[in-house]
Amino acid sequence: MLVEARVATSEEAPSFDGFVAARSAALWRSAWLLTGDSHRAEDLVQTALARTYPHFARVGADGFEGYVRTTMYRTYLSWWRRRWTAELPGDADPGASTAPDLEVRHDVRRALAALPRQQRAVVVLVYFDDLTGPQAAELLGVSVGTVKSTLSRALAKLRTSPLLTDGRQ
Repeated sequence: MLVEARVATSEEAPSFDGFVAARSAALWRSAWLLTGDSHRAEDLVQTALARTYPHFARVGADGFEGYVRTTMYRTYLSWWRRRWTAELPGDADPGASTAPDLEVRHDVRRALAALPRQQRAVVVLVYFDDLTGPQAAELLGVSVGTVKSTLSRALAKLRTSPLLTDGRQ
């Protein structure tokens, strides 16, 4: 009977496991857009979840996703210690599909990978996660002006990126 009571209370109260089950796909998508690599995206999500797990009860279920995302973006920006050799991820199977939407996705991924980390983070937050400038600034721990200028520089680079132009200048 004691086990039944525990099951009932754990189902009523939001849990960390429930949060992970419900939101891990969305977190991984954002991490993949940041890293451009599925394995690094998994590492980034796992790292953010591991760092935030002890704080689940204090933060509460309602604000926990923002807390995890803040940790995830800041962790991504702080991974400067890892060696990076300026290599860009390539297609898994170049001859697989030539569908236009698949090509566009690969082009966007490569163009994002060519941006510096902070510029990529701001573009992902504003355009893929639909955050406002102030929300992105709060999440990254920078000023709104920094977000605006970083976004401006990133968009200028993307506009001139040969990966995104199809011959029209």
